[in-house]
Amino acid sequence: MFRFNPYNLVYSLSQKTGVMSLQKSVMVKMKEAMKSKDSVALESLRAIKSEILLAQTKSGASEGLSEEEEIKLLQKLVKQRKDSASLNKEQGREDLAAPELAQAEVIAQFLPEQMGEEELKEVIAEIIETTGASTMKDMGKVMGMASKQLAGKADGKTISTVVKQLLA
Repeated sequence: MFRFNPYNLVYSLSQKTGVMSLQKSVMVKMKEAMKSKDSVALESLRAIKSEILLAQTKSGASEGLSEEEEIKLLQKLVKQRKDSASLNKEQGREDLAAPELAQAEVIAQFLPEQMGEEELKEVIAEIIETTGASTMKDMGKVMGMASKQLAGKADGKTISTVVKQLLA
């Protein structure tokens, strides 16, 4: 008797098309987390999978998300976890902050390696030079280019801080 298994469908689609690399790697990690009974990792991976499915149904994309969309999605999830953790810390709830930070670490594994602050300053200095920016009024122009160029390599808050430092 044939039984429908969505995991096999995802695997077979990714084998044929080469798409869904993030979704495929999340599924592999989920299986590992289930075997090792790692509840934090499993919860984090399920959140990623859920967001991917929501994004696919929202956009109507049958073939999957682009790499840029995947990175934005992952960054959003990490930011949500970090913001939640900082709120919990402010309220003195370390017991709730720790799992949020642990989940952020698991999700961040799927992001490209983040740039160091010195490396970031060099790239942003080049952008400032090319745009001819000199004052804080030009921050929007610099942020637009920097956000596009550094997508996935640094979070927006860090980019913004460095741009402010260099334009001040």
